Amino acid sequence: MKLARNFSGILLEAGTDEAGRGCLAGPVVAAAVILPENINLRALNDSKKLTEKQRKILRPQIEAQALAYGVSFVWPDTIDKINILQSSLLAMHQAIDKLSISPGFIIVDGNKFNPYKDIPHQTIIKGDGKYLSIAAASVLAKTYRDEFMEDIHKESPQYAWDKNKGYPTKAHRKAIEAYGITSHHRTSFRLLASQIKLPFE
Repeated sequence: MKLARNFSGILLEAGTDEAGRGCLAGPVVAAAVILPENINLRALNDSKKLTEKQRKILRPQIEAQALAYGVSFVWPDTIDKINILQSSLLAMHQAIDKLSISPGFIIVDGNKFNPYKDIPHQTIIKGDGKYLSIAAASVLAKTYRDEFMEDIHKESPQYAWDKNKGYPTKAHRKAIEAYGITSHHRTSFRLLASQIKLPFE
């Protein structure tokens, strides 16, 4: 399906999306993107439908062609304090804050969003597979988060974050059982199938 350029008819429409909501470790990362009318990114799609290689190729192209973009990280200590939904919405707001141009309208992947200033918005379920700006935001959020998880993998290789990116794979859960948790883990999440109190490394 060909992705649509615009939802609202307003030129400066920002799309926003997040990555890492279901992970046991690492930040939740959001991006916001305003694309020009003449965007030329034929390969752009929902980041989940792209390979890692395709996402890495697209990221600099999105950043070069976007009128504005912003990326924000919300860390596990905040996730544990305010919950993952509110952290995801906070990350989206912070990504919009970083846009060098104020949007006239905001489209959001999913069905939840807290109003941002007085700018009108629309939530769109599976919006990353329907609108180019949300797809672009999904690619940026995913690639920036993956890059961070690959970096912290170097300090804690036993969790295989270079492969699982913090998601709850069997290998990740087994590593938590064997080695405990790190400061990158979300202590408010169910980290093991049979939850026990876990010591920090």
